Parts: sequence; C-alpha cells; structure tokens
Amino acid sequence: MDLQKYVDGFGAMTCIVSVEKLENGKRGKFRIVTGNKTYIDSIEHPAPGAELLVQKFTPNQEYTNYFTRDLNFEEYCYKAAVEKRCLNSYATAERIQGVWFNMTFLPVAYEEDNLCFCTYTMEINFEANLDRMASLPADVTANVIKICLELRSVKEFGDMMNDVIHDVRDMFDAEHCCILLMDSFEKKCTVLCEALAENTVLTSMNNYNDAGFYDIADSWKGLIAGSNCLVVKDEHDLDVVKERNPIWYESFTSAHGKNIVLFPLKFRNKLLGYIWAMNYDELKATSIKETFETTASILASAISNNLLMDRLKVLSSKDILTGVMNRNEMNNYVDKICMESTAPDTSIGVIFVDLNGLKRVNDEYGHNEGDTLLKNAAKALEEVFDTSDIYRAGGDEFTIILAGITEEELGKRVEDIRKASEKYEHVCFAIGHCYEDSRLNVRQALRIADERMYEDKRKFYAAHPELKR
Repeated sequence: MDLQKYVDGFGAMTCIVSVEKLENGKRGKFRIVTGNKTYIDSIEHPAPGAELLVQKFTPNQEYTNYFTRDLNFEEYCYKAAVEKRCLNSYATAERIQGVWFNMTFLPVAYEEDNLCFCTYTMEINFEANLDRMASLPADVTANVIKICLELRSVKEFGDMMNDVIHDVRDMFDAEHCCILLMDSFEKKCTVLCEALAENTVLTSMNNYNDAGFYDIADSWKGLIAGSNCLVVKDEHDLDVVKERNPIWYESFTSAHGKNIVLFPLKFRNKLLGYIWAMNYDELKATSIKETFETTASILASAISNNLLMDRLKVLSSKDILTGVMNRNEMNNYVDKICMESTAPDTSIGVIFVDLNGLKRVNDEYGHNEGDTLLKNAAKALEEVFDTSDIYRAGGDEFTIILAGITEEELGKRVEDIRKASEKYEHVCFAIGHCYEDSRLNVRQALRIADERMYEDKRKFYAAHPELKR
C-alpha cells in the first residue's frame, strides 16, 4: 500500500503512525511513517512556542524523536491501529500553552507483519471551541453536570470539595481519589480532599505526604510532558513510568497502586495541584480523562477563589511582619466577647507587653534589625501562648487575651514571658496584666493592664536611662 499517497489525500495536518504489535497484547515501537506536506511543515517549521526535540522530519522514525513520550498518544494510536477504533480527542497540551488540538485517530486497513497503522489528524485552535468541548459522551456529560452542581452548593468549601471527590470516586469505581494542592513557595503539599473505597488496602494520602513528597509531586510535570495529563492503565504504562520516574514508580507501587489518571489543576497557567483517580475500572479510563479535561478548569477556578479568600482573611486578621494576630482581629474579638451577653460567663485575663528599646535598635542598627527584634519578640510570646491569642496592638505593643484562665495561671504566664524573652538578644518586655472574674469586663481589664504595663516601662527606663527612647 502506498502510504504516502494515502496520507496526501488528507487536507488537514495528518501523519501515519505504525504500531508494533507484540505478543500478549504488549506494544512495541510507535513510529511516524510519513506525513502530508502540512504535517511535515509543522515539524520543520514549528509554530511559536512549540517544543520539538528536532526540526527535521525523517520518515519511519519513532515519534519520540520529535516529542517527549506521551502515554495518551500511544493509547489512542494503539486503539486505532490495533483495535481498529475511530477516536477523537479535543484538549490542550503542556508543550504549547494556549493552543487547543482537535485530534482524530483512524485505523488504516493495512498491516505489514506485526505492524498496524493509523492516521493521526490534528487541527489547531488558538481559542477553545466551546461547542466542541460540549460534544461529550452521555456518561461524561452526566459526570460534569454532577460535579458542577456540587460546586454550586452553599456548604463550606471543604465540605463541598469532599462531596465532589467522593462523587468522583463513585463515578469511576476507583479505590482512591484525591485533590492534592502544591505550594511552590513553601515547597509542600496539602491534601484538600480525598475518598477511599471500603475494604481497600490503600491508605490516606496523608500517610505519604511527608517533607520529601513535594519533590515527587513536582516530578509529575516531567511525566505529563507534552500531554495534558497522565493515564497509567496497565503494566505497559507502569513500565514507562518506571523507566522515566523510578522514584515515583517505587512510591506508587509500594502503596499498592495499579493504575492512575493524574490531571493537573491550573488557574491562569499557574499549577495549583493535581486531581487523580487511582486503581479505577480500566474500562472507564477514557471517561475519567474526558471528565477531568472538562472539569479541571472549573475545579481550579473554585480552588483559586478559595485560596484567595483565605489569603484575604489572613491579610485582614494577621500581622504580616510577625505572623501573630493584628489589632483589627483583637478589636473584633473584644467586640464579640462583649456582645455574647447570653453565653455562659467565664473569667478573662489580659496581658499587655511592650518591647523596650525598639527605637534605639532602629536608630543604631537600622529598621531591618528592628523588624528582626519584633519577630523575635513574637517568637518569645509564641513559646508561651497560642498564636491565635497574641495580638500586635501597635508598633512595639502586643496584647494577649485569655478566656477561662485562673488568676494564678495568669501570673505564671507573665513569669514565663520573662523567661522566654531571655533567649533572644535585645528582647526585653515591659509587662502589665489584669484578671477579671467576668469576661464582660474585658475592656476594663485591657485598660488596667495597659496602665500597669506603662508603669513597668517607667520603672525600666528609670533603671536604664541610657536606653530611653
């Protein structure tokens, strides 16, 4: 059969792929036998942003001569060439950002020894075709609708995402589904939500998410390479993973992993994390992939919005320099205490702490050293109190508010502050505290503690006039 003449009959960018069929259903080499002029031009004169390994087309070369190995591409070619199935996929790829590919795989009615053939036709769009994306199989459409309905829930975000991931696990008969968030700044991963099947040998992702797991998760980008996701379906695919990423292969198989569909969650090209279905029904591999392709951006948008809200909450409640709570949060807490007049009454303890000598450090050593002094002051206080109980009330002032504490315990905490401060250079506190039997007297306690703190500060500078501001 004249394969060149055959492929030249296609108007769109098309090549012919040969698939080496081995015994026991195994796969050998995948080669690009030839292509029409449009396809060859795409290799030798690639579009801007295309990441090709070489830019010279040579007939009958393995496709990995031009592109990074892609298990999804191999799967589609195998099904078309060997199983004689007509397939279509519409997706974006990592290797060319902002480009969508409409890919069609058609069997060629020709075999040569153990070689089977298919055509691979590719149409490029620089904007997502929503009509094309909406042309989904019925089962995928149902999955997408269910996930979207869950995301419209009025539940708390964590509960909502927990429902989503349990639905995903049920959809695909998977033993484990998870959304793992990645923080590239802190170099750590966080399990947002996960679902485990009953009677599975798999365990929670939290059991593996130690300090070193970020590096493993970060290596998944290399496995996905030029594709948009990773589909590991069988032993053949696992062998590829073992070859390309032996560290993750060992981690995955030792955790009793058999197969996985792993999809990145990105918002505006920023990687937020991954969603996956593990040890799933192999017959549902395509359905999982297409469901994730359609919902990944929706999930990523919801996650990004929640991360933004969390960040705004931190900015509105925490002091950025020291990491303790800020004055705004203190005022809100005091207001809340005073408004809860019907709640059971408890005692209240207030401690005012002022950092002696901050102005001198700023003047003599610079404001960077002054900032370090403030951070160390906060660290000293965090050795004695929970961060949520400490408020930076002003430039060099900190306030601690403790509900339900005894007067004796409050006095002991004051002594603990002085001991903790001795561990840090230049950290010296003026301290005032007040105990009240009723939390409703919190404002009075704040006033008295403040007055006592200033009296302690006056005594300090009387004893150390050289340090006076």
